[in-house]
Amino acid sequence: MPHTQQQQVGSRGQCSSRLLPVLFILFFLAALPSQAAIHIPSNYHISDLKRPPIITTQPESVTVFSVEDLVMSCEATGNPPPIFRWTKDEEEFDPGSDPELKVSENTGSFAFYTLSNTMDTLKQYQGRYVCYASNELGTAVSNEAILSIDVLPLQQKEKKVNVKSEQGSSIVLKCNPPQSSMEPIIHWMDWRLHHIQLSDRVVVGKDGNLYFAHLTTEDSRDDYTCNVQYLATRTILAKEPITLTVTPSNSVVRNKRPQMMRPTGSHSTYHTLRGQTVELECIVQGLPTPDVSWIRKDGELSESRTAKDMFERRLRFNNISESDAGEYQCRATNSQGKITHTYTVIADGIPSPNISWTIWRFFVWIPSTAPISEIDKDSRRTLTPSGSLILNDVQFGDTAIYQCRASNNHGTILTNTNVYVVELPPQILTEDGNTYTFAEGQKATMECETFGSPKPIVTWESSSTSSPLADPRVNLLTNGAIEIFNITREDEGLYTCSVQKTNLSVSAELEVLNRTVILSPPQALKVQPGNTAIFTCLARVDPKLSSPLIQWRKNNQKLYESHSDEKYTFEGPDLIIANVNPEDEAVYTCQVITKLDMAEASGTLTLYDRPDPPVLLQISDPKTRAVTLSWTPGDDHNSPVQDYVIEFEDQDLKERGWEHLKRVSGNKEHASLPLWPYMSYRFRVIAINEVGKSDPSKPSEIHNTLAEAPDNNPEDIRSESTDPDTLVITWKEMEKRNFNGPEFKYKVLWRRAVGSGPHWHTDYTAAPPFIVNDVGNFSAFEIKVQAVNEKGEGPEPDPVIGHSGEDVPLEAPMNVGVVLINSTTIKVTWAAVERQTVRGHLLGYKIYLTRLGSRVHHRGRRAMESERTVVVETGSNEEKKVISDLRPYSHYSLAVTVFNSKGEGPSSEPMSFETQEGVPGPPMSLMLDSPSETEVTLRWKPPGHPNGVLIGYLLQYQQIVESDESPMQVETIDDPTATHLTLKDLDRHSHYRFYLRGRTAAGDGEPIMREGATTLDGAPPANFSLSVGENSVNLSWVTKQRHRNVSFQIHYLKKSDGSKWKRTEKVNSSQSFYQLQGLTPGSHYRLRFTYSNNTFWETDIETEGTEVTEVQPSFATQGWFIGVVSAIVLLLLILLILCFIKRSKGGKYSVKDKEEGPMDSEARPMKDETFGAYSDLEEKRTASQPSLCEDSKLCSVDNLDFNGSSAITMELNMDESLVSQFSRPSEGPEALHGLPDNSPLNPTAVSPATNGMPNSVTILE
Repeated sequence: MPHTQQQQVGSRGQCSSRLLPVLFILFFLAALPSQAAIHIPSNYHISDLKRPPIITTQPESVTVFSVEDLVMSCEATGNPPPIFRWTKDEEEFDPGSDPELKVSENTGSFAFYTLSNTMDTLKQYQGRYVCYASNELGTAVSNEAILSIDVLPLQQKEKKVNVKSEQGSSIVLKCNPPQSSMEPIIHWMDWRLHHIQLSDRVVVGKDGNLYFAHLTTEDSRDDYTCNVQYLATRTILAKEPITLTVTPSNSVVRNKRPQMMRPTGSHSTYHTLRGQTVELECIVQGLPTPDVSWIRKDGELSESRTAKDMFERRLRFNNISESDAGEYQCRATNSQGKITHTYTVIADGIPSPNISWTIWRFFVWIPSTAPISEIDKDSRRTLTPSGSLILNDVQFGDTAIYQCRASNNHGTILTNTNVYVVELPPQILTEDGNTYTFAEGQKATMECETFGSPKPIVTWESSSTSSPLADPRVNLLTNGAIEIFNITREDEGLYTCSVQKTNLSVSAELEVLNRTVILSPPQALKVQPGNTAIFTCLARVDPKLSSPLIQWRKNNQKLYESHSDEKYTFEGPDLIIANVNPEDEAVYTCQVITKLDMAEASGTLTLYDRPDPPVLLQISDPKTRAVTLSWTPGDDHNSPVQDYVIEFEDQDLKERGWEHLKRVSGNKEHASLPLWPYMSYRFRVIAINEVGKSDPSKPSEIHNTLAEAPDNNPEDIRSESTDPDTLVITWKEMEKRNFNGPEFKYKVLWRRAVGSGPHWHTDYTAAPPFIVNDVGNFSAFEIKVQAVNEKGEGPEPDPVIGHSGEDVPLEAPMNVGVVLINSTTIKVTWAAVERQTVRGHLLGYKIYLTRLGSRVHHRGRRAMESERTVVVETGSNEEKKVISDLRPYSHYSLAVTVFNSKGEGPSSEPMSFETQEGVPGPPMSLMLDSPSETEVTLRWKPPGHPNGVLIGYLLQYQQIVESDESPMQVETIDDPTATHLTLKDLDRHSHYRFYLRGRTAAGDGEPIMREGATTLDGAPPANFSLSVGENSVNLSWVTKQRHRNVSFQIHYLKKSDGSKWKRTEKVNSSQSFYQLQGLTPGSHYRLRFTYSNNTFWETDIETEGTEVTEVQPSFATQGWFIGVVSAIVLLLLILLILCFIKRSKGGKYSVKDKEEGPMDSEARPMKDETFGAYSDLEEKRTASQPSLCEDSKLCSVDNLDFNGSSAITMELNMDESLVSQFSRPSEGPEALHGLPDNSPLNPTAVSPATNGMPNSVTILE
C-alpha cells in the first residue's frame, strides 16, 4: 500500500485524521512538497546551517514491459548531504550489491536500473520500494513505489467474423481486446481508418463493444475494425475486420419495445471512493431508437456535478463525493413503451484511522508497535485524542524526524515531520530608509522583518512621540511590522524599529497624503427611453499623485467603453449612456482610483415614461344627470400620475369625436360625472404625468340619459334687418346636447315697442333667422325666443328691442365751417341733423377733404397736379373735427355727409379754403466735391416740397471730432436759385458734417445731411508685396485713402547679361495690383519704381526655376541666311520640274507645227493657272523650233535672268514663315514711345512680307 511522506521543521507536528479519507487521495498527497514550520529566509545571512533531509523527488511506481523501463530514483536535500538506503517489501535492499543492477549516486540523488537483457530476470525485482534519506539530524522516508512486471499486449491470431442479421433487430459487435494491466482505449474504424459514425442508435460501450439498437440495411459493410490503443506503450492493435450483413425484412419492420443491452437486469450497485471518476452506463435496443434520460430518485440530479456522454447513454461523476451517493435511474422510452435500470451508488465516507507515531533520531529506530507515550515517558510530549503530537519546552535533544502513520480499511498514509531545534542570532531583514506613503484614513503598515532563534523582540519609536505603541490606533504585529489605523497628517514623520537587547535598528519615513474625495458624485437620474443619460463624477486628488483612474460600474459589474454601438462613452469625468432602454436601469458607481486609495459614489438611473392607460372602466351609481366612473390605474413608469382626464363621446354626434368632460387628481380612481339629458354616452380615461399623456383607455359601455324640458333659451337674440319694411329676428343656435329631448324647436315672439298693447305675435321655427314683413322702415319691436321640446318649454325669456330694416339718410349736414389753426391743421364744424331724417342708426359723419393744388402754381398749372381726396369719419355725437397733416400753401375743397348702416346721405355744399405758408422740406440731394486739399464744393437740388415761396438756403457745417463739441459754422444763401457753393480754407486733415436747409417766410425747413472730407494730393503707393514666379512677379499694394490717383513706372534690369534697363507702361496707383511678365527663370533682377522721374522704391528679386544659358548666334544660324538658302533651293527645284515637263513634251506635235507655219513667240502667252501644263498655243510652234531644253542651255541656272521682262511670268506665293525670316523689325528708339525692343509690354513689330525679297519671279525662255 503506498505511503505519503510530508516533512516539517518546527516545535509542533500534527497528523490529522482528515488526511486519510480514501485511496485516491493518498496518491494526491504523495505529490505534495515537504513543508517547514520555520522557514529560514533567503536573505538571512548565516553560513553552514545544518538542515535535516527532505525528499524532493519521490520514487515513482512503474510497470516494466522491457528492460529499459526498470528505473527507480530518489532525490533529497539536507546539510550534511543525506545518505540513501532502500527497502523492498519492508526488508533492507542494497541495489549496489546486486550484480544485475547498476547504481548512479550523486550528491542529493540515488538511482538504480537493470543490466539484464531478458525480462525473465526482472521478475525478481517486483515489489514495494521505499527510499530513506538520512543525515545527523534525522531520516526522511519516501512514498512507497510499486514495481511490477508485465508483457506487451500482442496481436492474437483471429478468424474473420461474419455476422448476419435481419433488418430491425439489435446486435453487438465484440472487440475482445488482449489482456493487459493497462487500460485500453477502443476505436471502431473502417479500412480507410475513418471512425464508424456513432449516434444514439450506434454506440460504443465501456467494454469496447459496438452496440446497435436496431439495424438498417445501410449498416451492412465488411470492415468493422476494433482498434485497441495502449497509451503507456504507445501501441495500437487492429483486430480482424468484422463483416456485418443486414438482410432486408420480407415484411414491414415491426417496432420493438426498449430492452436493456448493458447492463442487464433492472438494478446494479456501484461502490466508489471519494474523489474518483465514476461512469454509469445504459445501452438499450428498440425500434424506433429509444430516448434515454437520467434522474436521481432520492433527490435532484445536479447538472454541475454530472455530465452526460455517448448520446446520453453514460452519466459521469467527476471527483465524486459523499453527497453524490444515492439512487440513479436511466429511462429508455420510445413509441412502444419504456424500460428502466436503477443504479445504487455507494460513496464511502471518512472512516476513523488508527494513528501511531514513530521517532527517527540519529539513525536510531524506536519501534512503532505501540503508542509513543508507552515507549517514551517524557512528560513534555502529549498525544491528543485527535492524533496530534504536542512537544512542550522544546530542547536541542528534540531534534529528530517524527513519523505519523494513519491507517483505515482503504489504505495507509505516512507523514514525516522534521523537528530541528536551532539557535540563530537575530537579524533585521527589512531595508533601512524605506518611505511609506498612505492616504488619510487608511491603515498604514510599516515593515520590520526580523529573524532569529529565539524569536527577536521588536520595539518602535517615532519622531512625533516616543512611544507610538501606546496609541490605541497602533498595533504591533507578530512579524515585527507596525499597523496604524485611521492615519492622519499628524502621524507623518520618522519611525525607528529596534531589536531589544541589541544595537540593531532601521528607520522608515511615513508620508500621509490627502485622501481622494468625490466632490460631485453621480446623481439619481430619471431619463426617458431613447434619450441620453450623463453621470458626472468630479473628484479631488492629492497633487502629489498622478491623474486618477475613473472606473465605472453597473450594479457592481465593471463597464467598458463601447466601440461598435457607442452605448457607453467615457469623456473625462462623464459616463454617457446613449439610447437608454429598460436594461440600463441600474445603480452606477464611479470609482476614483489612485495608487494609494479609492473613493466611490453611486447614482441610480431610472427610466420614466408616459403612463399606461387605465383599465377596467366601470359605470356605477347612475342618477338623473350624473354617474360615477371608476377605473384601475396602469403602470406609471416611475413617474406618478398627476391627473386623470375623462372624455366622452356622444353616440348621436360621433363626428364631433371625443370631448373633454372632467379632470381629477392623479390619486383618484373614480369620478362623479355631470351629464346632459337625452344623450348616449361612452367614456374613456387618459392618465397624465410629467412626461405626457397616456394612450386613451378602452371605451366604457354605453350609458343613456332620459329626456327633460330645456334648461335654457338661446342667447344673443337680436334683429339683423337689412331691407326696409322687414324685421329679421336671429339668435345663436343652441347646441344639440342642450335640446334635452326630442321634437326640439324655437318659439319666436314679437310686438311693436310703442302703441301695440300687450298682444304678442307668436310663431315656431327650427332654426334662425325668422323674418316678419310689412312692418315699416326702422320701427322698434320687442322680441324674444324660447326653447321648446316634447317635454315642455324652457324658462320664460326676457324681451329685447329690435328694429326693422334701415334706409339711407334724407338730408345733408348744415352750417359747415372751417377754422385755420396753422399751415397744416384745420377745424371743421357743422350742425347735427334731425334723427328722423337718418332713417336708421346714426353711425357718424364723413368729411371729404380734397387738395386742389399748390398756391404757387394755381395760375395755369394747377391742372398738372393730381387731386387727392381724404375721407375722415367721426362719431355719431360729434359736431366738429380737427384735421391735421394738410399740405401748407395749398388749395383745398371740403364737404360733409351723414351715414348709417344702409349708406350715406346727400353731401353738403362744397367749401373752398387755402392753407398758410409753411417751412420747406429737405433738399432733394446734396453731393460733395473737392477741387483741392482745402476746398469742398457742395451741389444740391431744391426741396421737392417748398411749402411756400423759397427765399434762400441755410448751410451749417462743423468738424467731426470725438467729443462732438466742434463749433457749428453757418453760411446763409439768399439766392433761392443757387444750386452749389464752394467752401475754402478747410482743414485738410479733418472730416466735416454738412447740414443744408431751404428757407421760406415761415422759417427754415428740414435739413439734408452729408459727411465728407477734402481730397489730398496724389502720392505713389508704399508697402509693396511681391510674389515671384519663374517668368513673372506679382506686385500688390494698398491704395491710400482720400488721395488722388497717380501714375508710376517700374524699371527692371537683368544683372547677369549686362543688358540695359527696361521699363513698363504707366501704372495707376488705384489698381492695387500689377504683374511684371517676360522675365527669365532663375535670374536676378533689380526693380526700380519711379514717379515724376524720381525713384521712390527699389528692390532685388530672383525668379524661380533654372536659368537657361543663351547660345551666341553664329553666321549659319542667322535667320536671314537660312531664308536665302531656302529660297534658292526652292527656285532650283521649280526650274528642274519645269525643264522636265518641257523635255517630255518636246517634238510631239512637230507635223502640225509645220503645217501651220511659224508663229511669233510673243503671241504665245502662258496662263498663270496652267503653269507647266499642255496648251493649244503649244501646237502653233514651228517645226523648226526645238523643245525648251533640247540641245539648249536655257535650262541651266547660268542662263536664268531675273531682270528680263519677256517670255513667261509666274507668281510664286512664298511661305509666310520664310518671308518672316527675310524680314527685320524696326529697332528705332521712337518705336512704342521709346520703350526697349524686347519689352514684355511692347513686342517688336513685324514688317510686311515684301520687305527684303520680291514675291514674284520672272522666268525667261
